[in-house]
Amino acid sequence: MSSAERRPPGAPTGATKPRVHPAQQTSGPAPGPRLPAGHWFPGLVPGNPAEANTSPLHLICFSYAGGTHSVYRDWAEHLDPGTQVVPVLLPGRALRRREKPYTVLRQLVSDLTEALLDHRLTRNYALFGHSMGALLAYEVACALREGGEPEPRHLFVSGSRAPQLYGDRSRHVLDDAGLRRLVQGLGGLGEDPEIGSVFLQGRLPVLRADLAVCDTYRWTPRLPLSCPMTAFSGTDDPIAPAYEVEAWRAYTTGSLLHRRLEGDHFFLHGPAIPLLLRAVRSELGSLREPAGAGRM
Repeated sequence: MSSAERRPPGAPTGATKPRVHPAQQTSGPAPGPRLPAGHWFPGLVPGNPAEANTSPLHLICFSYAGGTHSVYRDWAEHLDPGTQVVPVLLPGRALRRREKPYTVLRQLVSDLTEALLDHRLTRNYALFGHSMGALLAYEVACALREGGEPEPRHLFVSGSRAPQLYGDRSRHVLDDAGLRRLVQGLGGLGEDPEIGSVFLQGRLPVLRADLAVCDTYRWTPRLPLSCPMTAFSGTDDPIAPAYEVEAWRAYTTGSLLHRRLEGDHFFLHGPAIPLLLRAVRSELGSLREPAGAGRM
């Protein structure tokens, strides 16, 4: 079930594969040496920027706190062939497990923006982020704009309150038991909490680091973006209720479509995912013409 409400432009302020539950995502291969910047984007060939131009539109995807790029592993199968899904792999997980995770958003945004530019992924692109990933996607879009680069052609924010509602929390200082209770309360341990806790145990350090990113974030007032946006909220999400997701309207002068989907905070892994993917496909399908080189 979903409902949609669109703000007019210029306002001021099929079946999918079974999903792996967030607490049961594998962390990837055994730890290895520190990898080059190309491993921000698994699937792109490091040091080969030309590959970034083989698809007319890049959908750059950011995961939630403690998550990995594998959240988006099969999305390309459900989107138009002209869309290349580019999941972002942050340090501290999967192939980058030996790298220290970020605990401050500002430095993460700076380094990630540089990697996007190095791989020429900002010429014709859209951004999708869930929970912490939505906050990261927004800040990356702002950083690119401030550097004179084009804004994304579309910004998707999912399971996330608006940026000014972040910060002033202390979840990152919880002990391991407290973090497990937090994740379970959000629906992140799956149907068998005991099994989910086992999978979660090895990911607690990176989860704690990601929570520090969110808890210490302070929004910097700035002009709204101009790109269209779509916001997704879960009907039973305790940390990003619909009215806090609705507050994203103030962050673009373009249109904003708010879709309400059945599920808890991890509706990205639930029965609502086909509706979400159809919505993403529809919005990206409306971007028929490539972005102009001088689009701001």
